[in-house]
Amino acid sequence: MITHRLTYGVATGSAIGLAYYLTVTGQLVLDTGLGRRVRPLGPFDIQVAAPAEVVFDVIAAPYLDRTPRAMADKLRVLDRGSDMVLAEHYTPVHGGRITATTLETVTFERPHRVGFRLVRGPVPYVTEVFDLTEADGSTTLAYSGELGTDLGSLGTRWGDRVAEPWEAAVRSSFAQIRAEAERRAGAPAR
Repeated sequence: MITHRLTYGVATGSAIGLAYYLTVTGQLVLDTGLGRRVRPLGPFDIQVAAPAEVVFDVIAAPYLDRTPRAMADKLRVLDRGSDMVLAEHYTPVHGGRITATTLETVTFERPHRVGFRLVRGPVPYVTEVFDLTEADGSTTLAYSGELGTDLGSLGTRWGDRVAEPWEAAVRSSFAQIRAEAERRAGAPAR
């Protein structure tokens, strides 16, 4: 009896662990639409001492031009058009032990907006926008979005776990975008 319970417990724990791994890595997508709840991502923004055209070019170049080798562990463009791409994004989680993989469409409205829409990932629904507003030669780079999960309160808890590293990845990208745009614009180092 104890052996049966132990075996059942190990099997259940293994199944949950496997489902977690497959979901985080984008290999298992739970998109039922049942009990869909949507929460905001962001908003937040940063100031960049560079014109909007320069900031936009820094954001768009890895997608619309050839992706630099230095970004190969973060981004892979699968299909490229003039104003839209289909790309995989890779984000290390759990101290780099697991790599979360998302498949997203990325649209470009030069020089004011870059939009992201999740196709496949750890949650069934995400839309995001990078808005660029220029004033006096500097640019406000603003982020906002929505993240949706299914299965009511269970999905909400999962969405909260996903949202924190998701927003942290965007904040990290924003810091890199600012540094490169300001370098290209010849702004003083921060």
